Amino acid sequence: MRIHDLDPEERPRERFLRSGASALSSAELIALILKTGTKGKNILEACNELMGRYGLEKLADLSMGELQENDGIGPAKAMQIQAVFELHKRLHFRRNTGKKISSARGVFEYMSGRIPDETKEHLFLLHLNTKNQIIRHDIISVGTLNASLIHPREIFKPAIRESAHAVILVHNHPSGDVEPSNADKKVTKLLKQAGSILQIDLLDHVIVGRDNWFSFREQSLLG
Repeated sequence: MRIHDLDPEERPRERFLRSGASALSSAELIALILKTGTKGKNILEACNELMGRYGLEKLADLSMGELQENDGIGPAKAMQIQAVFELHKRLHFRRNTGKKISSARGVFEYMSGRIPDETKEHLFLLHLNTKNQIIRHDIISVGTLNASLIHPREIFKPAIRESAHAVILVHNHPSGDVEPSNADKKVTKLLKQAGSILQIDLLDHVIVGRDNWFSFREQSLLG
């Protein structure tokens, strides 16, 4: 069935004009962007299949090649899908520029979408000014944290360069279990001591999972 064979009341474009974007499903919104389907499948059917197979979050993480494994999705449509999610990511980052951090939840929200590969551990350093606003962040290391491999000089070098008033450590646990390991505790203790000497306060160490987090400060583990 072609999209034009649908009841006009059910076509995504007409529903958008009548009720606004919020009234449409994710599949319908993507169909509006991609516009055309194939000879055997209209674009709404193709997008419903995409959403049924992946869901919105997983769809956002698919590569060009993975997108093109689906019927009706060639290079052009794959690029359109990736472009939409990239714009959303950039908008999220822009809105969080200069974000004032007042809790571990704020750190978790800031980190959303910023971890390049969630199958690996990444250690980030957030640089804050005197108003606790984030002025930048750096990826310090990739891989399982190990206190013997973490040198305070390398951690605090970018903080000194940025004249940061304070810093927050953040790392992810790919398993989703955000409870700190013994290595996490050792790294935190080491860097808290180093920060005190340098007069750059380590405000918190936040471990983030897919939809939760653990805060050393909120659990009174910063010492």
